[in-house]
Amino acid sequence: MKRTLKFILPLAIFLGIAIFLYRGLSIDPHAIPSPLIDKPLPAFELPLLTPEGKTLSNKDLLGKVYLLNVWATWCVSCRAEHRTLVQLARSGLLELYGIDWKDDDAAAQVWLNQLGNPYQAVMVDKKGRTAIDLGVYGAPETFLIDKKGIIRKKYAGAITPSLLESEILPLAKKLRAES
Repeated sequence: MKRTLKFILPLAIFLGIAIFLYRGLSIDPHAIPSPLIDKPLPAFELPLLTPEGKTLSNKDLLGKVYLLNVWATWCVSCRAEHRTLVQLARSGLLELYGIDWKDDDAAAQVWLNQLGNPYQAVMVDKKGRTAIDLGVYGAPETFLIDKKGIIRKKYAGAITPSLLESEILPLAKKLRAES
């Protein structure tokens, strides 16, 4: 009995670890569950990066389907996705609004001047309060918002051209067609 247990126990532990690892490897890293999916965008009113003194709120964005991208100049993945966002803006297929998260305004201005500004407007979240309300835990994170101000999808990590083509743009088109 002890001899059989010596062989079965390590095998059972190995199989348990293998199943756990297999399950972890099959999860899409962009598909982060959020309790805010299909709920209204949390209320906010944030100052704009430019022009200074102006603000933008969630209420100002009602009536349009758009992406809300949380980014920062200190974020390596944000730089990786920036070219894709610039191409999206040039295509005119979907409006993009940015939240510059816990960042330096001057650095953000330099970034946008050098790399291009894909955003209709860039809001500044210096203290990170709005990002907390959105459930952001790391940049970049992007939200697809419908005409009623409802969060329809959350993407963690860099937006890629393939993700845009296969998922984001088709869903945005469907949301625009809804009344």
